[in-house]
Amino acid sequence: MSASKYSAVSGIQHEEPLVFEHAHEAPESISLPGVVGDVYAGLNTFARKKDAGIPGLSEPETVRHFVRLSQWNHSIETGFYPLGSCTMKYNPRVNEQVARLPGLAFIHPEQPEDSVQGVLALLYELQGWLGEISGLPHVTLQPAAGAHGELAGLMMIRACLDARGDQHRKKVLVPDSAHGTNPASAALCGMHTVELKSGADGRIDLEELKKHLDVDTAALMMTNPNTAGAFESDIKEICQLVHDAGALVYGDGANLNALVGVARPGDMGIDCLHINVHKTFSTPHGGGGPGAGPVAVNETLAPYLPVPRIVKNAETYSLETESDTSVGAMLGVIGQTGVLMRVNAYISAFGKNHLHNIAQDAVLNANYMLARLKDAYHVPFKGLCKHECLLTDEYQNKHGVKTLDIAKQLIDLGFHPMTVYFPLIVHGAMLIEPTETESRETLDAFCDALLEIAAQCEAGDTEVLHNAPVRSIRRRLDETKAARNPVLVWP
Repeated sequence: MSASKYSAVSGIQHEEPLVFEHAHEAPESISLPGVVGDVYAGLNTFARKKDAGIPGLSEPETVRHFVRLSQWNHSIETGFYPLGSCTMKYNPRVNEQVARLPGLAFIHPEQPEDSVQGVLALLYELQGWLGEISGLPHVTLQPAAGAHGELAGLMMIRACLDARGDQHRKKVLVPDSAHGTNPASAALCGMHTVELKSGADGRIDLEELKKHLDVDTAALMMTNPNTAGAFESDIKEICQLVHDAGALVYGDGANLNALVGVARPGDMGIDCLHINVHKTFSTPHGGGGPGAGPVAVNETLAPYLPVPRIVKNAETYSLETESDTSVGAMLGVIGQTGVLMRVNAYISAFGKNHLHNIAQDAVLNANYMLARLKDAYHVPFKGLCKHECLLTDEYQNKHGVKTLDIAKQLIDLGFHPMTVYFPLIVHGAMLIEPTETESRETLDAFCDALLEIAAQCEAGDTEVLHNAPVRSIRRRLDETKAARNPVLVWP
């Protein structure tokens, strides 16, 4: 445990903390009720033979330690997350209340179907909504994350190709602007990826696509709008070219927040789509915990959906487990029910007549920020963006300032930085996604901070940028070393 030196003005830690260990003679920090009798004797057999070496702390010290850690973390409750390609929107607390209702929170996966009819009804309803929203009517709620859904989608594509005798099709085309999980999902399904170079406008180049389409192509994996925030305006022609070549189109639904209620991927020609519900439908970002990545497909892929499937007979809901064509189960249960209940609540709050407001406001906010920043920062692809705006450090680089310096200075100005150096196809990229849940005042404050940094560069006041952050709990870390040699346990 460490103590810190704080500024009397800001209350924020400077430089390296003054580290010392809090150790007491007493091994117990908090008094717990005593256990006596046979139970105690049984538990005592599991007692440690050697001291664990953990400092004994008082209750106030323990509470202060964890509260201090919470104050060092950034969260949506304390500030704006402008992370492009992440869609870090605010999660309405009413969704949390719904998910905690006893009839939803306290059920067990092995309960008889007749005792969970209400939950099955809500999940069945959600399947229908996601099918309508995506334009792909057949939905599985099983996958536990977007990447898991991506795997499920490619498994279905693989099964479909095998069923029609196309076992030789093992090539998956992936644009160079794609999300990083695409090649991994293909590899797990026994396929390999071929990268498509983007055109000068950041979109899929039709001639490049035609060059790689052949009898060995299994699928095209694409994100629309793509990770540069640009809508693939040739989407229908792209899908037609892929289908004419005998392949299928997989849609990465990470960026559905720009389309929901306005345009449907299924209508564009997409065959299969996973939906990152933590992005579009406001469920918590998992961080390694429970998540959900439903997959929606068209009639071609419907026979291969995972089992069990939720079906409705008259007014009764049940789980269908028998299928000769299914790819099998993707999860031990029918899905992450607590997460999916939040999705149901979020969609219910908007309703069919207002769901489009999500996409319209998200796109409006992104273009508002682009309009304010386009003269101070280089814009690699001209024209309107969709849910996120893309800038680069080209103008600031002339003064020796890089994207990383800009991001670190934003921390000192009180903001979480935007996504940096992604997409990889753009040098010095800064990807900003405001989502629809932020106010104009918040967007203006963030833009003002970026404009202030740009003005510092023009004035030659760059030393402060190279030294930033100076007001944060930590300075610039060796991120490569941290990733390769993480310290995960207390010594």
